[in-house]
Amino acid sequence: MSFQGYLRTIKEKTGNGPAEFRTLAEQKSFTQDGKLKPDVKAGDIVTWLKEDFDLGQGHAMAIYALLKGIKDENSQ
Repeated sequence: MSFQGYLRTIKEKTGNGPAEFRTLAEQKSFTQDGKLKPDVKAGDIVTWLKEDFDLGQGHAMAIYALLKGIKDENSQ
């Protein structure tokens, strides 16, 4: 599945897109000023997304990549 496919599926399942997940991550104190805090690990994000949104590992890692800045909304 492409990165865009992951984002599309996540939006369909949760109603949240990249901007919303960035806001939610900030509210959860995972990010500050739009950047993932250094002490936040992938597992922290995956656990949050599995518990709160019932996302699987791959979809949760897509949001982690987005928050970490590895990928963005235009990534393939």
